[in-house]
Amino acid sequence: MNELLNKINIENIIYEIRGKQVMLDSDLARLYQCANGTKSINLAVKRHLNRFPERFMFQLTENEVSQLDSRFQVETLNKNGQKQGYNVKYLPYVFTEQGVAMLATVLRTSVSEEVSIQIMDAFVAMRKYISANLLEQKYITSLVLKHEEQINTLFNYFESKEIKNEIYFEGQMYDAYSKKLDILFIAKEELIIIDSYADKYVLDMISKVTIPVTIVLSTKSRLSNLDIDKYNQEYSNLALIYNDTFHDRFIIIDKTIMYHLGTSINNAGTKTFAINKIEDKRIINMILIEVNNSKI
Repeated sequence: MNELLNKINIENIIYEIRGKQVMLDSDLARLYQCANGTKSINLAVKRHLNRFPERFMFQLTENEVSQLDSRFQVETLNKNGQKQGYNVKYLPYVFTEQGVAMLATVLRTSVSEEVSIQIMDAFVAMRKYISANLLEQKYITSLVLKHEEQINTLFNYFESKEIKNEIYFEGQMYDAYSKKLDILFIAKEELIIIDSYADKYVLDMISKVTIPVTIVLSTKSRLSNLDIDKYNQEYSNLALIYNDTFHDRFIIIDKTIMYHLGTSINNAGTKTFAINKIEDKRIINMILIEVNNSKI
């Protein structure tokens, strides 16, 4: 059994150079227990040079050695299995996964087969790790690209003067209530209220209007089925949509004007909050698309 293999993690001495995962000749010489170190490897390669094309092995440049040392502190192994910085006395060679496999066939050491198997396992583990990270990065990148235009629109919008703010301080219960009613009565054709935690208070408010009202609420809403059933027995203007993607609260008037509320409708006035008027059709359409994509 190669005791050195029990002391190290081979994955820690696999580096990425020129877009390939490689191992240093000095690390391989010690893992394969070559009596003359890298000289044994060099000799074996020279005897079978036709088996080692550049895609199997190549020599590092001074710049690559310098970058490798600064980025990874080249954790090569000394004879006692301790890690040390790479002492550049010559430009080392590195071997790709195929090169390592080929090297195992030309070296004649007692541990070559055992070491080769474990090195191959390490390369496979590295590929799986890199592949998983690339997939995750690709997914995140696609999400960013998908929503980049929307994000830019939102940033540009909030930097503009199209938001008209009104601040209500803690205790202004009636003023906040009155403002919300005023907003509801602006609507001539339909209302869309987005409030994840809407409750009976919201039903009390919409009972005062006669136009169709759609409430978009969370599946965790405090609005009970009993409240909804009782409301529908007396009024016929309510439609419900459940959507857990909304955090903020919005009131959309006739699909042309939208108000952004800094608190749930039922809590307005209990703490300081703002009501922002939004007239930018781009923003309104983005919210409407999200509503239309919801499950009814």
